[in-house]
Amino acid sequence: MPIKIADSLPARAVLENEHIFVMSENRASHQDIRPLRILFLNLMPNKQATETQIFRCLSNTPLQIEIDLLQVSSHTSKNTSAEHLLSFYKTFDEVKHLRYDGMIITGAPVEQLEFDEVDYWDELCGIMEWSKTHVHSVFHICWGAQAGLYYHFGVRKVPLEKKLFGVFRHSVTDPKTPLVRGFDDRFFAPHSRHTDISLEDVLSNPELEILSLSDVAGPYIITANGGRLIFVTGHSEYDANTLAGEYFRDLEKGLPIEIPANYFPNDDPAQIPIQNWRAHAHLLYTNWLNYYVYQSTPYDLNQL
Repeated sequence: MPIKIADSLPARAVLENEHIFVMSENRASHQDIRPLRILFLNLMPNKQATETQIFRCLSNTPLQIEIDLLQVSSHTSKNTSAEHLLSFYKTFDEVKHLRYDGMIITGAPVEQLEFDEVDYWDELCGIMEWSKTHVHSVFHICWGAQAGLYYHFGVRKVPLEKKLFGVFRHSVTDPKTPLVRGFDDRFFAPHSRHTDISLEDVLSNPELEILSLSDVAGPYIITANGGRLIFVTGHSEYDANTLAGEYFRDLEKGLPIEIPANYFPNDDPAQIPIQNWRAHAHLLYTNWLNYYVYQSTPYDLNQL
């Protein structure tokens, strides 16, 4: 697919080196089609790594996508340079008058805080409220999924006895649902979190539908409003070495961390992990773009 991003964005070089079609702004401007407009709210600390991971997952479709990068203004990033943010990211005030086909809200390493203790919680609530009328379909990831489920449906966040950390097997509850169309009956996805969502709250709400479950990791994919809201509790976008990076980082900090489950061959951190979730990750994002954005969004976004 052609992803239209800024010519100087660092992720461009990485993607082009992987032979992923990244379209120049000049070429995109001369095509007589309307690209899908996606707003990407990046709450992760290392924003450049997350940009590349998400863009890679969005790459396996013939649709042209135009992405606006969004940051929260009520939080100062410590892991991404101010120059990068100033060059490529917008604030909510700069986009709130616009409308989008889709939106992605990432996770954030704040799940052990209560929602109202997160310094940008009020701003995030405002963005999620705005998305009801200005975005056709919103895709929430990990803590972003927990935040969205709590804000929209009051689903509680519950602490885990120990960090859920590793790659876990999942099953599909309804393979005919377009979002999971083409998934294997059993597939794998990474998780890295200290909290879970209340399964009781999800099951008791008729507006929520669980599309995928794990015996260990619990509900994985949840939808609402006919796919206008999608919640993914794991990190299908992770690279092969992302969990390893988190593991060795916490070891160096002296934090209590176990070897990520089902990840290193023979549970040996000296060995190179095998990525066994890549195909499902690409399919998840491709299905979202095709069935829940492209196929159903109005051509004129003012009709949202």
